[in-house]
Amino acid sequence: MAEAFMKRISMFHAFLLFSLFSSDCGFLGGVSGFGINYGQIGNNLPEPKKVVDLLSSLKITKTKIYDTNPQILTAFANTGIEIIVTVENENLSDLMDPQQALQWVSNRIKPYFPATKITGIAVGNEIFTGEDMTLMSYLVPAMTNIHGALVQLGLESHIQVSTPNSLAVLAESYPPSAGSFRGELTGVMLQFLRFLSNTKSPFWINAYPYFAYKDHPTEIPLDYVLFNPNSGMTDPSTKLHYDNMLYAQVDAVIFAIARMGYGGLDVKVTETGWPSKGDGDEVGATVENAAIYNRNLLRRQLGNEGTPLRPNTRLEVYLFALFNEDLKPGPTSERNYGLYQPDGTMAYNVGLSALSTTSSTSATISLTSSATKVQP
Repeated sequence: MAEAFMKRISMFHAFLLFSLFSSDCGFLGGVSGFGINYGQIGNNLPEPKKVVDLLSSLKITKTKIYDTNPQILTAFANTGIEIIVTVENENLSDLMDPQQALQWVSNRIKPYFPATKITGIAVGNEIFTGEDMTLMSYLVPAMTNIHGALVQLGLESHIQVSTPNSLAVLAESYPPSAGSFRGELTGVMLQFLRFLSNTKSPFWINAYPYFAYKDHPTEIPLDYVLFNPNSGMTDPSTKLHYDNMLYAQVDAVIFAIARMGYGGLDVKVTETGWPSKGDGDEVGATVENAAIYNRNLLRRQLGNEGTPLRPNTRLEVYLFALFNEDLKPGPTSERNYGLYQPDGTMAYNVGLSALSTTSSTSATISLTSSATKVQP
């Protein structure tokens, strides 16, 4: 019965997404550059196999997790879904030892590859914008040792090594052509960029237009951050026109990298999203804005868009996040970025509709939480 239930859910999701995003090209063709973050800081989350079924029903072919959970890696075997795994920040000191790094890859990666399509290892998360200078000094050596271990095991051509960065690594981001890294990061950033260049790995950025809007709601047009139609802005130096903040943020990172002498590096968005709920001072954190941001982002992805600076290179994006993680600390918004609740019901209506089976074919019904439950 459970298998039949998931089959119905899969067909339902596929139809709904097709009905929203199909025009000249359909969502069912797949979105090669789009992924979603699969966090696990919640109670009563669906078991990994159910998550695989959900991602498959949504035609999502990429995901990122924040550890190397063996149950998840096992569940994703033979699914074709690409997965980025993470070395937790607290483990970086151990990886300063090449032998420890080899042991980590041998125990955490090799047993699952290639059945589980591990394509990347995120070494830490937002290390450069933390306050732990010792941890920051561990980062590039740890990445170097992880890559060295992959080379020893013959996996380096399949698995990239990088680290996700907060947009706060930038000292300047507006206009995009003024993009530059914070001065105090110059030394370690040069080491990091050199590593990425030598290993042909991407620069990963966590970019949230929501944060900019929350801090300056009277100065930044909401439509600009939500991908809605708006007049946008033109960079005075490049004359490139931007109609959304996410692309401007990414291009600012590209300019900052180029200023350091590594202009050819690929830049990918490892996190972006919008919270559906927040505290009183978290302006803009609403269900409506979250639905609009996520829906418009998906539409851009379906259009195979690049940024104005790199229009012919599809921007790879990972949405944050699959689930609301109700055990996460911090402000209310931190627990409300998910498309789904921890129990597998939808967190909010993303504006999808389906033909009603109980009325005329012209009638529509809203997608409700009870209609889209994923069994935990």
